Amino acid sequence: MEKNEIEVDIKVPNQTRYLSLIGRIGEDIAKELVKYTGDRDTLAYHLNLVLTEAMVNAIKHANTGDPDKMVHIVINICEDDLTIKVYDFGQGFDINTIPAPNFEELEDRGRGIYMIKSLMDSVCYRKVCDGNVLEMKKRLQ
Repeated sequence: MEKNEIEVDIKVPNQTRYLSLIGRIGEDIAKELVKYTGDRDTLAYHLNLVLTEAMVNAIKHANTGDPDKMVHIVINICEDDLTIKVYDFGQGFDINTIPAPNFEELEDRGRGIYMIKSLMDSVCYRKVCDGNVLEMKKRLQ
């Protein structure tokens, strides 16, 4: 790790009760970024949102609500980039086939991925050795 690199590695049980904790960690990280020149409050709100949405998806869909599974999140700040990786142990899906949501319908799926894609600079979802990872990147400069 480089001198100015920060890595936060979090593992929590596959339960929604940890959503606000994870969201607050994202907010706190946004407020501590030395090089960030934009609106920190907006960034804090966006990081809270993408972290909680990604975690909800992992809990509900990938880990199928199994309380014995874990959600693993790694947040890395290096130079001008912030990267969030959310690991799951489900069957996976093709992120590019998720349609944009119909905001007229209350029960519409795909809102979380839509929000994540619109708030982050790059988003990908891919297989890794023992599951999948949703990787979200934000440029800080």
